Amino acid sequence: MDKILYFCKYNITNMKIYKFGGASVNSAEGVRNLQKIVGKEKGNLVIVVSAMGKITNALEKVVNSFFERRADVTKNLQAVIDFHTTIVDELFEDKTTITAELKQLYDELKEIIQQKPSLSYDYDYDRIVSFGELISTTIVANFLKQENSAIQFVDIRAGIKTDDNYREGNVDMDLSQKLCDRLFAEREKKVFVTQGFIAGTITNQTTTLGREGSDYTAAILANLLNADSVTIWKDVPGVMTADPKRYKEVQIIPKLSYKEAIELSYCGASIIHPKTVKPLQNKKIPLFVKSFIEPDKDGSVINEYPYKLNLPPIYIDKSNQVLLTLTPRDFSFIAEEKLSKIFSVLASYRLKVSLMQTSAISFSFCMDYNKVNFQQLVQEFKNEFEVLYNTDVELISIRHHTKEIIDKLVGEKIVFVEQRNRLTARFVVSE
Repeated sequence: MDKILYFCKYNITNMKIYKFGGASVNSAEGVRNLQKIVGKEKGNLVIVVSAMGKITNALEKVVNSFFERRADVTKNLQAVIDFHTTIVDELFEDKTTITAELKQLYDELKEIIQQKPSLSYDYDYDRIVSFGELISTTIVANFLKQENSAIQFVDIRAGIKTDDNYREGNVDMDLSQKLCDRLFAEREKKVFVTQGFIAGTITNQTTTLGREGSDYTAAILANLLNADSVTIWKDVPGVMTADPKRYKEVQIIPKLSYKEAIELSYCGASIIHPKTVKPLQNKKIPLFVKSFIEPDKDGSVINEYPYKLNLPPIYIDKSNQVLLTLTPRDFSFIAEEKLSKIFSVLASYRLKVSLMQTSAISFSFCMDYNKVNFQQLVQEFKNEFEVLYNTDVELISIRHHTKEIIDKLVGEKIVFVEQRNRLTARFVVSE
């Protein structure tokens, strides 16, 4: 009986999750536009907000300056403060409350950078970069309260709990379920504002869910709160066949299956975070991708479909890639033992492989190029392998490929690695 009452108490219908990325709140005009979009919803809504504009990048500069004990750390932090101050000045006439709340956050940040860095870059990264989301949600929540006093601010670090794997925390779904049930207990007719990307440990240390992890936050909350839907508001009109900033002949894909979305995210599609789909698929929650510029248009929906969808060729370009080829110095075969060592090294650097290919005595793989630790990684591999690499390459992935589209995209480019199956063709090419 108690279990039935518990389920009824928290299973509120018509719950929606709206996620707004940095591009949608990169200015005062963007925040006002967010207000117009959410103003059409009368309640049962959770608004997940990312850091504003490119503030995550700006805070990464603060982290690097702090960790390397450089003198420009204060200057880099001031740039973050000035950016938000400009937006606040445009949004608020009476700035008493918002100024006091932001000052508290800025003071916390200043206190951190006055300390000595820890021995863990990832720990320092999470406790500093997380302020991007804390600041943005403070601004958005206070602005929305001017028209809707029922707006409720939630610090998501008290609800979503992870382990201490900093920069990519693993979520404890069972514990997070109990905590979010309490945080969002009075969810009927309520509008909540909370952060994407960040979470907390059981000892209340701040963690993050991986770069661009706000989509993942929205999916987790949808799963935990039994939401009816998730909508990700983007600067594009939906899931496109290619990046409209790079290609002219693109079209919206109205419907995609969960499986197709996972494949696209694995190939590097930036439209959704790779971990987003699973929490939604587990409870059959549809994911809408819509334009915050034209919010009344249908956009795209990712869902479970009982029939096969006829999809056009979809192509994804990942630039800033590096291709490495490792050959054992003793000419031994690339077998399980060698692969285990290779992936152990990659895991120690928190690196993920985008594409891999093996032969009898060599192993090639493509991944994001990180100048900061790349040479150190190469030196570690050189202890046991001959190492060849190309840093000026890109990875082209084509789902539902045709000969015509491959010829168009690859053309006369130098192809270093090629892989094809029935549905996907992938090429590592000269950039």
